[in-house]
Amino acid sequence: MIATRRRTELAPPLRDAEPRPFWLANPAHPAPPPRPPVAGKVETDLLVVGGGLTGLWTALHSLEQDPSASVMLVESSRLGEGASGRNGGFLSPSLTHGIANGLSRWPEEMDVLESLGRTNFAEIRSAVGRYRIDCAWAETGELEVATAVHQLPWLHEDAADARRFGWDAQVLDREQLHAEVSSPTYWGGLLRRDGLALVDPARLSWGLADAIESVGGHVHEHTAVTKLISAGARVRARTERAEVLAKRVVLATSAFPPLLRRIRRCVIPVYDYVLVTEPLGAEQLGPIGWTSRQGISDLGNRFHYYRLTEDARLLWGGYDAIYHFGGATGPGRDQRPETHNLLLEQLIDTFPSLAGVAFTHRWGGAIDTCSRFCVTFGTALSGRVAYAVGFTGLGVGASRFGAAVALDLVHRRETERTRLRMVRERPLPFPPEPARYLAVQATRAALARADERQGRRGPWLRLLDRIGAGFDS
Repeated sequence: MIATRRRTELAPPLRDAEPRPFWLANPAHPAPPPRPPVAGKVETDLLVVGGGLTGLWTALHSLEQDPSASVMLVESSRLGEGASGRNGGFLSPSLTHGIANGLSRWPEEMDVLESLGRTNFAEIRSAVGRYRIDCAWAETGELEVATAVHQLPWLHEDAADARRFGWDAQVLDREQLHAEVSSPTYWGGLLRRDGLALVDPARLSWGLADAIESVGGHVHEHTAVTKLISAGARVRARTERAEVLAKRVVLATSAFPPLLRRIRRCVIPVYDYVLVTEPLGAEQLGPIGWTSRQGISDLGNRFHYYRLTEDARLLWGGYDAIYHFGGATGPGRDQRPETHNLLLEQLIDTFPSLAGVAFTHRWGGAIDTCSRFCVTFGTALSGRVAYAVGFTGLGVGASRFGAAVALDLVHRRETERTRLRMVRERPLPFPPEPARYLAVQATRAALARADERQGRRGPWLRLLDRIGAGFDS
């Protein structure tokens, strides 16, 4: 086992790993050539700002609703370069970052929200097939694992919630769980056989961009919108090289610096880190099992998520959540040796047979986090601008729902979606700095203490629960 002390230099097994997301730097599936930036003065019916999954679904969904409309999507860097190409590829039907989080906030709407989530999941599956998007779609099911005895009752609570909404959920004792996936750290598990697809999120993003262009939309990269200005009945979007005049604008900017002050108040960028191994052979996976290749997460407050890729690499991420003072972001924060080293230690503790395995990729990325831990919505500039941000993880599937809601809002359509309290309510805003930074650090410390004290939530976490900003997974 590797020593547990924090080191600022990378541990030897990680030094040769490419400091890039596997999905964006996979030699078997290279990124497409960059699309040209917007230049000059142009007009469009709908401008979508952000080339991640939310923006891509927004553009495609708009064109499917009205093929005669002109739709332009602009991305400041490369498509999928943000959170959409840096996550674990877990595509969940949940719109609320899990049933428990939804029940704690909108219990009277959960039947509708779960139904909409099922429909959303099915429509993503249908679109992947209809547009022939090669994103390694695999409906594997998922495992939640208890890594401490005090977590075992939580499995039964989660199973009851899942069954209430029609999911196939089975609590596994230690022996049953080890027959699925074996680890000395496991005490029990919850197997959900339905309701999760594993995908390559970058290839999903690139495939959606191709689909947009196939139905008449325009996609541009290296086009950073710097300002939105009301221009009569339209919105003027300024970039370094262009000016776009749009009837409507949807912002899908995730954790990137927002164009609206109201987004800055309710969304902060929190960094998450990931490792990927070399392809694993039978001698390495044999002691583990995992023949059904389920996506796995554990039940700690500081939780891990992990899965096998299409070519049998182990992707392992999560646990640490790092907020930088002032919400600072940038490529320099995508690498954090002390967190990558910690993830390595925890991976080997979980699967000792992988000691000595080589790692090919290591990275980090900012998650757009809001206080209710799932997507939030709003409008600006007399309703001509709408946004969907703050997914806080699990946005691979929920992004399509977020796109649909944003389009309803910017077109001023009253629908089943827009009538939801979840859509109409705003999350609790984060305080200004330095209180924001101190609050995040206090929450991280309190979550760590809760994990060490058999899940007991201290005064700070209980206060957050009372004001609607608590989260326990």
